[in-house]
Amino acid sequence: AFEETPMLVAVLTYVGYGVLTLFGYLRDFMRQWKIEKCQNATEREEQKDFVPLYQDFENFYTRNLYMRIRDSWNRPICSVPGAKVDMMERVSHDYNWTFTYTGRVIKDIINMGSYNYLGFAQNAGTCQEAAAKVLSQYGAGVCSTRQEMGNLDKHEELEKLVARFLGVESAMAYGMGFATNSMNIPALVGKGCLILSDELNHASLVLGARLSGATIRIFKHNNMQSLEKLLKDAIVHGQPRTRRPWKKILILVEGIYSMEGSIVRLPEVIALKKKYKSYLYLDEAHSIGALGPSGRGVVDYFGLNPEDVDIMMGTFTKSFGAAGGYIGGKKELIDYLRTYSHSAVYATSMSPPVVEQIITSVKCIMGEDGTTVGKARVQQLAENTRYFRRRLKEMGFIIYGNEDSPVVPLMLYMPAKIGAFGREMLKRNIGVVVVGFPATPIIESRARFCLSAAHTKEMLDRALKEIDEVGDLLQLKYSRHRLVPILDRPFDETTYEETED
Repeated sequence: AFEETPMLVAVLTYVGYGVLTLFGYLRDFMRQWKIEKCQNATEREEQKDFVPLYQDFENFYTRNLYMRIRDSWNRPICSVPGAKVDMMERVSHDYNWTFTYTGRVIKDIINMGSYNYLGFAQNAGTCQEAAAKVLSQYGAGVCSTRQEMGNLDKHEELEKLVARFLGVESAMAYGMGFATNSMNIPALVGKGCLILSDELNHASLVLGARLSGATIRIFKHNNMQSLEKLLKDAIVHGQPRTRRPWKKILILVEGIYSMEGSIVRLPEVIALKKKYKSYLYLDEAHSIGALGPSGRGVVDYFGLNPEDVDIMMGTFTKSFGAAGGYIGGKKELIDYLRTYSHSAVYATSMSPPVVEQIITSVKCIMGEDGTTVGKARVQQLAENTRYFRRRLKEMGFIIYGNEDSPVVPLMLYMPAKIGAFGREMLKRNIGVVVVGFPATPIIESRARFCLSAAHTKEMLDRALKEIDEVGDLLQLKYSRHRLVPILDRPFDETTYEETED
């Protein structure tokens, strides 16, 4: 359950966007009459009578709202994206239309934005040494698809290891996480099939569903009543007009939702899947490695049987510090995808050093490297997550998501506070990601922290101190249910005190 947006904050957020929109139209009027210089993309003079390519609302939003806070994104870093990063300083002299580099590098910024959950994004250690060795032996690229001359022994080793890690019969690896979803869903369902998709699913799942040609119906986020109603309706009424039964019903969910920090209610989804004889596609991009006692994702977190999930998808780009994605499941499923998946047939094979990075990190998590480093990282991430979330709630911020989710959204709401929060945190040498429309609903702008096992308690305490200071400066402590600090309450109880609005 998420704490609701306070009414006054919601009203002021809408007013803020209204004012920005009015000023946007005023500035467009001034640009049209050459009073203000127009720097955005426009049609050439000879194309003025064509149907316009650029004059839609999203371009208006980009030109007049996003451009004001554009400096909060695409910041160039020049180091390993570990617990700390180095960032190239840049300035703009034309209100963020263009940037110039000063030549100065800002050192040792605490990185609270990268998906480096287990701290494997590093340039030293066993993973780096193994990847360097493979680079010297195999080279950087394969220059062919898996079905032609690009199937290496390393690829076979990786897939067997991933299948063992997930507890499934077989697995297949792909070179790009986004394409793992967008190119494989069309191979699994098509016309005459029904996809039931969570309303907050990632863009790759949405694109894959649209490309498939299947009918798509949306259920409310993590709402089992909404999902069950759609399942019942699908079985009772069948396909529109013809009333024939659906060929397949596929449920699309994520393990951890990357903007909300919420964990899927997987036991209930599996129960509904079994009850209504449908299929389940689980995207574990953010949960694999980051959840569960042994880091095996949301299935491990709930103690469920991997065989209950028909298609287990995940990426290597986050917890494993590499690139690419995978799909795991029954051998028949994987053999089918090897033949019919566009990602398998047409895409170039994964780079050998990247494959070795994944193999080494997975073995570390499983303890097959002869150490307990992997298990310690999984435990450290869980401790960091609970500590960071609890402290933010004690300060009075509205925080979304599950207590065990390393994705921590802190609500900002108002458009002016998106840029202000990012800039103020960077001044204090803390790198954060701020998110607004269209990645979130227009009034639910937020800062999103991603915790890592590489963060020490000292780093988190320093980040929390600066967040507390910036929260007071920008008046971001909207919560009406402030958590009592842990030292002031009984050990086995969680009590709340009502704070004044």
